[in-house]
Amino acid sequence: MEKTAGIIGGMGPEATVDLMQRIIRLTPALDDGDHIHCLVDNNPKIPSRIKAIIEGRGEDPGPVIAEMARRLEAWGADFLAIACNTAHFYYETVCAAVSIPVIHMVDAVLEHLMEHQPNCSEIGILASPAIRITGVYEKIFGPAGIKILYPDPDEQDQLFRVIRSVKAGDHGPRLQQQYDRVCDHLRGKGIALVVVACTELSALNRGVSLTTLDAAEILAQRIVDVAKGVKPI
Repeated sequence: MEKTAGIIGGMGPEATVDLMQRIIRLTPALDDGDHIHCLVDNNPKIPSRIKAIIEGRGEDPGPVIAEMARRLEAWGADFLAIACNTAHFYYETVCAAVSIPVIHMVDAVLEHLMEHQPNCSEIGILASPAIRITGVYEKIFGPAGIKILYPDPDEQDQLFRVIRSVKAGDHGPRLQQQYDRVCDHLRGKGIALVVVACTELSALNRGVSLTTLDAAEILAQRIVDVAKGVKPI
């Protein structure tokens, strides 16, 4: 029996829509009924992860995210997914709030990497500074023996400006060029493979000068696979 997916979204809202588009594209379907049932709480009113994690002065988003999870379960979701890399800092809070399984995006990325590039020993990360602060990827990739590499501080600041601009609706050529410069910087450091670990960068949908694993794409595929019974969580 096909399962219903619950999506904790709104971080940001465009990135959540991008994830839904990926789910639709990745679902093998000949008609409407072949697509999976998704319950989506695209809630941009979740307290800012930037203020809470990076600036250290904002309201804790965890309780709001947990309440969204409870609502999605009550509405009939069989499992949950969080449409934001940084919000996986609150993964355990979400799991504690519900009795249904929750996909872990970073676990899915690691599984994908081990399947397709089992000899990988280091990987770059394109993401908000909050990913480095929280160690979301280190906690999962470290035990697997994979070293996490980030842009240098100036380039990381530039990347954060790109992310903030995408949240403000900018997809223009100047922004694309700024993103390209950060990617070229990582390539110049000898980093051959990177994870696009920010759903705003995924929504930017920019081909870059590096080999990439897009966390949003991997999450979308996992949602489809779980809903269709192809893979367990």
